Amino acid sequence: MIETWAAPAKINLFLQVTGRRPDGYHELCSAMVKLDLADTMAFDFSAAGIQVSCDHPAVPEDETNLVWKAADLFFRRLAQKENLPVSGVRISIDKQIPVGGGLGGGSSNAATTLMALNKACGDLLSQGELMEMGLRLGADVPFFIFGGPALARGVGELLEPMAPLPRIQVLLVDPGISASTVRVFQNFKLTDRENLTINPGSNVLPSRQWSDAGWILENDLEVSAFTVYPGIQAAKEEMETLLNKDVHMSGSGSTLFVLYPEGEDVEADFQLLRQAWSNRPLKVFLSSLQNG
Repeated sequence: MIETWAAPAKINLFLQVTGRRPDGYHELCSAMVKLDLADTMAFDFSAAGIQVSCDHPAVPEDETNLVWKAADLFFRRLAQKENLPVSGVRISIDKQIPVGGGLGGGSSNAATTLMALNKACGDLLSQGELMEMGLRLGADVPFFIFGGPALARGVGELLEPMAPLPRIQVLLVDPGISASTVRVFQNFKLTDRENLTINPGSNVLPSRQWSDAGWILENDLEVSAFTVYPGIQAAKEEMETLLNKDVHMSGSGSTLFVLYPEGEDVEADFQLLRQAWSNRPLKVFLSSLQNG
């Protein structure tokens, strides 16, 4: 009884920090979109207890892993239910999403675990209940349960659907730096943020040419991330020089991305970066935005 699920990455098309709450968490406004870049997760529902394995050395395989925590939370939630078809699970993760890259890999894995277990148990919990559970694991987890592109507010848990996006390819670069979200936010100062003006009630991605919409693709966390991890800034500046295009950072870093509307030649830039960095630990990916 083994099922395979894809756990997609995400990017933040923009990220605005709007304030700081009394509990220390920051309020955000961000456009979040899934990518077709994804980890592959295999679930063996015949296993006893909770077991997690991953092919990436930086990902823990014990109870500190968000996937383990998600499975434990799910089983605790349904502990009073009788005759559950699933009482344990063995989960293996084939990592394709850069670790610590601001693409939400860990959160996506946790969300996928909740959804896979719920399906295996006959969809006992609603989407809203799964999202509520996901928020206990991390601010990005509800987004991966939510579905399509979303405008996120609060700490990321208040989600509104966005209009369908045009076909956009994405050139992604992992600069080989695992950025700590905690460190980036701890170093962030509201005085560093850009004057990004957004009308949350409108579609944040206008239909005009993307080159004219570059102002919307801002990330208030860049200043902090560049201070804590200068290598991210160096990679971004080198990319902009090589490609002569605007380069953006996703989330709290470290992954960098460039957007290509349908008809633009992303393949040429992909090959250019691969050749330029063939002897360096920077990894280049091709992906696309997803409406599902």
